[in-house]
Amino acid sequence: MISAQINPLSGDYVAANAAIDHLANSIYIRLVTPLNSWWADPSLGSRLHELQRDKDVPRVRVLAKQYAEDALQPLLADGRAKSVVVQVSGDGQSLPTPRVALLIEVVDASDRRHVFDHYVSVGG
Repeated sequence: MISAQINPLSGDYVAANAAIDHLANSIYIRLVTPLNSWWADPSLGSRLHELQRDKDVPRVRVLAKQYAEDALQPLLADGRAKSVVVQVSGDGQSLPTPRVALLIEVVDASDRRHVFDHYVSVGG
């Protein structure tokens, strides 16, 4: 049986043997899934989807950072990651659509450093 994973760059399903990092998959799922929406684990997910209704102001960027950190905390708790650092990149004003850019740096259990970009749409 071939299991599928979600490619964190495209959001598409790919075969598990397609060299997608399991940590990247976990990060992607935790950021894009609305908190409390998955029946098997209500604690999985983030509140980032709530920011779609807000304007791109400094307060929203602070909330995006906090929501991402909260969503990724279980990776630290279960030992898959040794550290997670979330930074807000830029102000989003120069982008064609209003969004907040998050730069996420994760050090995994094997001391490998991974960097992920994640964009959160915000209201116009």
